[in-house]
Amino acid sequence: MTAPSPASNDGSGLRVDAERNRQRILATARELFTEHGLDVPMEDLARRAEVGVGTLYRRYPTRTDLIVAVFEDKMRNYAQAARQALEDPDPWSGFCGYVEKICAMQAGDRGFTTVLTMTFPTAKQFEADRDRAFADFSTLVDRAKAAGKLRTDFVTEDLPLFLMANAGVLAATADTAPDAWRRVVAYLTQACAATAAQPLPSPPKPQQVYKAMLRATRRQRTK
Repeated sequence: MTAPSPASNDGSGLRVDAERNRQRILATARELFTEHGLDVPMEDLARRAEVGVGTLYRRYPTRTDLIVAVFEDKMRNYAQAARQALEDPDPWSGFCGYVEKICAMQAGDRGFTTVLTMTFPTAKQFEADRDRAFADFSTLVDRAKAAGKLRTDFVTEDLPLFLMANAGVLAATADTAPDAWRRVVAYLTQACAATAAQPLPSPPKPQQVYKAMLRATRRQRTK
C-alpha cells in the first residue's frame, strides 16, 4: 500500500505546504506594504516570509498580482463605504463622510494609499469593486447636487484627484504629522460646498485621469 502524501489537500485546491506558503506571503506583504508602501523589493519580501524567491514568483508572477491579492478585501470595503454613504438620509453628510472615510483608509495603510490611485485592468473582481464604488459615488454626487449642497461643477473625476493629493500629503507627513491629512481633507470637502463655489479651471477628462492611474500601476509593476 502506498503511504499517503504529506502534502495532502486541505480543501482549498492547494497542497497544505503550498497554502501555508501563500498565507505567509500574503501576511508578510500586508505588513510590509502597510509599513513601507508598495516599493518593497520582492526579494526582501520573500526573505521576510521565509520562502524562496522562486516560490513567490510562481504564486504571484508580478508585483501587480501580489498587490491585488493583498488588497482585495480592502477594495471590497472601499466599495461598501460608497453603498453605506448612499444610505445617509442627508446627501451632503453622506458625501463628506465618504470622502473622509476613504481618505482615512489611505491614512491607515501606506500601501492602500497608492492602490487607490492605480488601476488594474486585468484584475476583474478588483476593478468590478472599484466600478461599483464609482457608480454609487456618482449617484451620491447627483443627490448632493439635487439637494443644493454640493457645488454644481463638481465632477466624479475630482475624487481621484483628491486621493492623489491625499496620497502626497501622507507620503510627506506620515512620520512627522500623521494627522495633517485630516486638515487637508477638511479643506477639500468645505471647498465642495455649494455656498463656497467659485469658478474653477476645467476638470481633467476621464481618460486623462485613467491614464494617470494606469501610469502609476506601470511604475509599480517595474519595481
